Amino acid sequence: MSDQNLSPNVKSSLSPEKYARLKAEAKAPYKGLRKFFYLAFAASGFIGALTFLARIAAGTDLGKDIPNFALQLGLVAAMVALFTWENREKAK
Repeated sequence: MSDQNLSPNVKSSLSPEKYARLKAEAKAPYKGLRKFFYLAFAASGFIGALTFLARIAAGTDLGKDIPNFALQLGLVAAMVALFTWENREKAK
């Protein structure tokens, strides 16, 4: 949305900080919510990885636990990558 499309009344009624925040939200909607989910899923994967690591250390049912551990590590890696990518877009 360009500045030219706004009526002068709307533009003058907003503080410059609020206008900049609304403009950023229009460019990247729900960015904060996405980052929250990335962190929540990464934390869940980390807890799952610790659980499967303990099961692997105990030596019970390694045929199931090792692939599940790898899946949890993959989830954590994917969420870290997405969170980093989201922050890199901010730096541009």
